[in-house]
Amino acid sequence: LCCQCGVPIPPNPANMCVGCLRAQVDITEGIPKQGTLHFCKQCQRYLQPPGTWIQCALESRELLALCLKKIKASLSKVRLIDAGFVWTEPHSKRLKLKLTVQKEVINGAVLQQVFVVEYIVQSQMCEDCHRIEAKDFWKAVVQVRQKTLHKKTFYYLEQLILKHRLHQNTLRIKEIHDGLDFYYSSKQQAQKMVDFLQCTVPSRSKSSQRLISHDIHSNVYNYKSTFSVEIVPICKDNVVCLSPKLAQSLGNMSQICVCIRVTSAIHLIDPSTLQIAEVDGNTYWRHPFNSLFEPKQLEEFIIMDINRVQEKKKGAGAGARSNKHTLAEAWVQKTSELNTDHQYFCSTHLGHILNPGDLVLGFDLANCNLNDEFANKMNPHNIPDVVLIKKSYDRTKRQRRRNWKLKELERDREGMDTDDERQYQDFLEDLEEDEAIRKNVNIYRNADVPVESDTDDDGPPRISLAEMLEDLHISEDATGGEGANMMT
Repeated sequence: LCCQCGVPIPPNPANMCVGCLRAQVDITEGIPKQGTLHFCKQCQRYLQPPGTWIQCALESRELLALCLKKIKASLSKVRLIDAGFVWTEPHSKRLKLKLTVQKEVINGAVLQQVFVVEYIVQSQMCEDCHRIEAKDFWKAVVQVRQKTLHKKTFYYLEQLILKHRLHQNTLRIKEIHDGLDFYYSSKQQAQKMVDFLQCTVPSRSKSSQRLISHDIHSNVYNYKSTFSVEIVPICKDNVVCLSPKLAQSLGNMSQICVCIRVTSAIHLIDPSTLQIAEVDGNTYWRHPFNSLFEPKQLEEFIIMDINRVQEKKKGAGAGARSNKHTLAEAWVQKTSELNTDHQYFCSTHLGHILNPGDLVLGFDLANCNLNDEFANKMNPHNIPDVVLIKKSYDRTKRQRRRNWKLKELERDREGMDTDDERQYQDFLEDLEEDEAIRKNVNIYRNADVPVESDTDDDGPPRISLAEMLEDLHISEDATGGEGANMMT
């Protein structure tokens, strides 16, 4: 019989029933039933004392460990058997923890008890977010510059930064007329950005630092670091003139080449032989060359006649040829000179997409003044009259049918050109025409534009639905992470 209430029980060391044992002994005594967690709304992180901020989603193991550490000292006298979350409203700023503990009580009897600990989530801004809000508090800046009139390389770079989420640690991004400035709270984060830029675009960098203050007693120095990154001044669709030495080292190419792509290297093609070559940043700075024309100087031509060249004999020491282009010889006429009989003969690498009557954009080398040190020394017979760059399509129709979009970096804009919208449309058209660039860019479906069938084979190139991502909008709540569902 129970020594307290007289109820028949199986024998145990305490000679008491469970009810009387619990009435006499509370094994949860001394364990706090309430606690406080500090949460930063800006960066969605929790404070792990004394000064560490960690990212935890709701119901996660990390958050459970953080809650248990708050009462770790009190749990040392009992044995923790189980712990788990009790569901609360995500916006309630309350987290409830259900704990199961055991402890040896009177005469060696083991008592098990279940209780709930409630945590109040209090808002507190972390130091990093304080610095971001201050805006002028920065330890390092990365200044990215490119001395060109067109911003195609920067639009491509912006998409790479978004894809690899490298903009998350920036305090501020400032756009100026010839580049971008990235501000950071530490030199290591800025160095990481510089390393990324050197891997993704052909560039060179310099660094410097300025002493702000120092403590002579503790030997602590406070510096502000500046990293200057200069991107090669060559963009897609530029016509360039190589030095004779560089052209020879690239497989006896023609000096007049077209830049078809800029990734981690400059991709060049010889329009007269289809020979291709890649020039990386180090090679460019040893043998620099310039663009002969700006994009504004593109003129519109009409194809009068075109003949595909089946096979052209390779010269001595010639390099690889492009398999994606077709060599052709064409007679073209400027659309501004249709009332005359003046036609031009040229070789082109666009034979796979051009037909008689098509409009094409190109540069007129026959009637221009070339101000380039290598071009002026060339034999005039080796300089083509016209270099065709790309097929021309109706831009208004392309914009209307474009059922995709890109994301942009949040940045402070200063000194914006009126030409920026046209340059951005040029970049979007390049994405549609070049599959190799698209692989490095996150393209999102635009739900506002209806999906059309891809039956128009003669129209401009388009991006297929398979290459697009759905633009997800994840609502973030007040207590952490990505609005994760609470589980019982």
